Amino acid sequence: MKKFLDEHFLLHNRTAQILYHDYAKQMPIIDYHCHLPPAQIANDVRFENLTQVWLYGDHYKWRAMRTNGVDESFCTGAQPDFAKFEKWAETVPYTLRNPLYHWTHLELQRYFGVEDILHASSARNIYDHCTNLLQTGDYSVRNLLRKMNVKIVCTTDDPVDTLQEHQQIKASGFEIKVLPAFRPDKAMNVANVNVFNDYVTKLEAASGIHITSFQTYLDALKQRHDYFAAQNCSVSDHGLEQIYAADYTEQEIATIFQKLRAFKTLDVNEQLKFQSAMLYQFAEWNWEKGWVQQFHLGALRNNNSRMMQQLGADTGWDSIGDFTQAAALAKFLDKLDRNNKLAKTILYNLNPADNELMATMIGNFNDGSSAGKIQYGAAWWFLDQKDGMTKQINALSNMGLLSRSVGMLTDSRSFLSYPRHEYFRRLLCNLFGEEIENGELPNDEKWVGQVIQDICYNNANQYFNWPK
Repeated sequence: MKKFLDEHFLLHNRTAQILYHDYAKQMPIIDYHCHLPPAQIANDVRFENLTQVWLYGDHYKWRAMRTNGVDESFCTGAQPDFAKFEKWAETVPYTLRNPLYHWTHLELQRYFGVEDILHASSARNIYDHCTNLLQTGDYSVRNLLRKMNVKIVCTTDDPVDTLQEHQQIKASGFEIKVLPAFRPDKAMNVANVNVFNDYVTKLEAASGIHITSFQTYLDALKQRHDYFAAQNCSVSDHGLEQIYAADYTEQEIATIFQKLRAFKTLDVNEQLKFQSAMLYQFAEWNWEKGWVQQFHLGALRNNNSRMMQQLGADTGWDSIGDFTQAAALAKFLDKLDRNNKLAKTILYNLNPADNELMATMIGNFNDGSSAGKIQYGAAWWFLDQKDGMTKQINALSNMGLLSRSVGMLTDSRSFLSYPRHEYFRRLLCNLFGEEIENGELPNDEKWVGQVIQDICYNNANQYFNWPK
């Protein structure tokens, strides 16, 4: 019987072990999409205890704790930090076969050298050990990134953000690049006219442009897009239920905008037209600047209205949605391609039923202008686990070129999430190793090792237009 989480974890044959330990393990990390707070990097924060770095903001853990019958006060409430950790420790034994079990113990091992299993009886010792380490300089936020061999981090930032923290990080000489990513979803969210108009007020303040028309609204957003570019941004991102690709005219959009500014609610068709116009405009600007654009599609967010009202967004009440994706996505990409304005694009799906859809969609617009121009992105959110990663890798392998993939990202708010890259790399090496040992692939260690290193790091390093 193998030891749990030993050096050959997830590596089920000798070839897989060679591929991981000799090729994948050493590669640096590019985290080209995450939700890490740049202020904590700028200030090189030291967390007071393990709960603060591990449980604050982690809705994966909160969902498990709630399912285990833990009261909300121990998740997002005002209970003491150790009491919250103790409830998490009591929950961990019940997460067997959930990816949280693997991630929890990988993170304890990789960051803190803890090989004990976390449960109620071990909670106090593990908490004290990790908390003591976190209070030392070696465990500041920047050193946590260094410990995982991270080279580039892209945060997620709204157009109205000042990016002051990014400027502070750059001025400090921190050797890891921490770059902003432009996420303008609030600028096209018109379901609530009051919220939208509040956003317009913020945009006016950020851009210095008085917004009186749709054109001046675009001018203000373009000013922010340019500002982000000046701050070394070269990546955009959208988190949408589905792509917006309705037909519209310029006059229609101008009229819809005036209706919004008059605080008049839009009907569904007007909302879709406005969102379609904005999405296309952002994509044009991305193409003009040579940015990479990302589309995260398929989340059904904020399903529990009672808890949404009580706690707000991003607190663990989202799920996989069953939206229709193909026709609108194809129409949107085709319009950009037809006008020769299709930027490098990464597509992510949350519904696994869409795996093959996405894997074949990218082939429609990979035109040979650059290797892997249109990417099928790594398994995302609820699919970011052993089964989901394997299915995404297999779909891409079967219908595209896995060898040109830009690989893994964290999409995380936690500085302890970087073992997810290791998890992905081990699964990747195991898939190649099994097929080599089965005689399904040639036993060409040098070439396969190169392909694995490309997926882990080299492809992303070359794909994105990183600042020099």
